[in-house]
Amino acid sequence: MTARFDAMGLVVSDMAASIAFYRRLGFAFPEGAEQQGHAEAGLPGGLRLLLDTEEVVRSFHSGWKPPTGSARASLALRCDSPEEVDALYKELTSEGHTGELAPFDAVWGQRYAVVLDPDGNAVDLFAPLPG
Repeated sequence: MTARFDAMGLVVSDMAASIAFYRRLGFAFPEGAEQQGHAEAGLPGGLRLLLDTEEVVRSFHSGWKPPTGSARASLALRCDSPEEVDALYKELTSEGHTGELAPFDAVWGQRYAVVLDPDGNAVDLFAPLPG
């Protein structure tokens, strides 16, 4: 038997806000997902992003409590170019999303930035730097 990575799940406090944020980034959640307690978006390569409300998680895990402090999960989204990293960061922060790390040229050869989703999870935006 071999276990395979299939999905990444996040617990969200406001499903509608989270669905809107991730749809803005290109995740294809089905219509009406914002009214559900559990939602899934298929990703390229067959992976899935799963969102569950705090209420749903509490319904099957009575001892669960929302984390405090900094988020413990992040998603990394590859952009087509360094300019796209800058443009997407600017668009998201101008729409009111929190920018945690403004775009910069990282020593590991990427244009890199971090924006927070509605629950404070980091969403890394990156693109390889030219040659």
